[in-house]
Amino acid sequence: MSTYDLVVIGSGPAGHHAAIQGAKLGKSVLVVEAHRRVGGAGLTTGTVPSKALRELALRARGQPIADWATAAREVMGRCREIVAREVAVYEAHFARNGVTVEHGVARFTGPHTLRVERDGVGRTVHAGVTVIATGSRPARAPGVPFDGVHVVDTDAVLDLPGAPRSLVIVGAGIVGVEYACTFAALGARVTLVDVRDRLLPFVDHEIAEALGYQMREAGILVRLGEEVVDVAVSGDTAVARLRSRKELRASVLLHAIGRAGNTDALDLPAAGLEADPRGRIPVDLDGQTVVRGIYAVGDVAGFPGLASVAMEQGRRAVCHAYGRPRAAAARSLPYGIYTIPEIAFVGETERELTDAGVPYEVGMAYYREIARGQIRGDAAGRLKLLFHRDDGRVLGVHVIGEGAAELVHIGQAVMNLGGTIEYFVENVFNYPTFAECYKVAALCGINRLPPAEVEAALT
Repeated sequence: MSTYDLVVIGSGPAGHHAAIQGAKLGKSVLVVEAHRRVGGAGLTTGTVPSKALRELALRARGQPIADWATAAREVMGRCREIVAREVAVYEAHFARNGVTVEHGVARFTGPHTLRVERDGVGRTVHAGVTVIATGSRPARAPGVPFDGVHVVDTDAVLDLPGAPRSLVIVGAGIVGVEYACTFAALGARVTLVDVRDRLLPFVDHEIAEALGYQMREAGILVRLGEEVVDVAVSGDTAVARLRSRKELRASVLLHAIGRAGNTDALDLPAAGLEADPRGRIPVDLDGQTVVRGIYAVGDVAGFPGLASVAMEQGRRAVCHAYGRPRAAAARSLPYGIYTIPEIAFVGETERELTDAGVPYEVGMAYYREIARGQIRGDAAGRLKLLFHRDDGRVLGVHVIGEGAAELVHIGQAVMNLGGTIEYFVENVFNYPTFAECYKVAALCGINRLPPAEVEAALT
């Protein structure tokens, strides 16, 4: 039996960072990856390829296309090239740090032993510490005729030979709205349908409304409050039938109703663990499961399901396992939603602050009023700053527009360092930049306060 200090199951963002951290601590590390390529969904079917496709779609948007089908195939092919290069980066990281990578399926045979098998051949390994980073897969509703051609899930959509002429997307979660914007930019007629009556209900209401407006301006038909009761394929057309007796037809239907943890093959009971109905494993703040020495990180650990958070979870879990000192986890995590335009936010929303009875004020900056916004031609973007009326603490930042996912990190840093609105009022930002929005929004918010409250908010 082979023995390793650390066995990491899965090589996506969470597993990658866990393995590299273990190697940096001088531990012997084995990564077990069930698929033929490392990188997990983050690199091969989710985060990187979908964002690469979005970037390529933005470059192609508005350009005259003489041969639409050929252009669409070129875009999808270019996307696959980007994924291949990023996979090579992960492989190089593992090799350079002495991490052993084995392609096969791992299952527990005990709390500290695993059987790794491939093509009917396997071996047993002993793990001092095990990190489960198996990620997630698209949830599939029963009765939906997935064929990889006319009806696809979010893993298969990038295997299409080209962007479809028309597309129905079932599910207006993060993935659904991202793909709706991307394929609309590639020229597809897109219909987005969801049973909920609000677009992205966890996003600040004003920002979500602004996104909805921009999506409709891009030609996306958004049908909220509609339930899909049946999906079928008729000839070369996908058909979605709604409870309201409407029918939606398109060349391709993308089913995007959420994700489930990849825990089926692990035989968790053999290790003394169990997953919930969505395949997620309960963990504490350090990623530790109920079994000492076994951690779960990334999508398989549940909320928030962000690649950025998964990376940090993997690193912190290994540091915890080997007693390495680390700072307290960040109190506020940034979210980036890569729609067109993109959305990013950190901290509380207005609704959350209102429900909690927190006295707050709002400062707003519009891209159309910022020189950088005029230069880039983004008149629809905006940055909303929420701060406490009594002491000026920054409580939330919400951005829609170009560069939102980058811009939000300034607010994140100030919030996590306990900063106040005074930082944005008193500091200088490069001109012309989108970062200038912070100063404009801060001054806007301060001007809303009665004179007697301004001094308190700025001290």
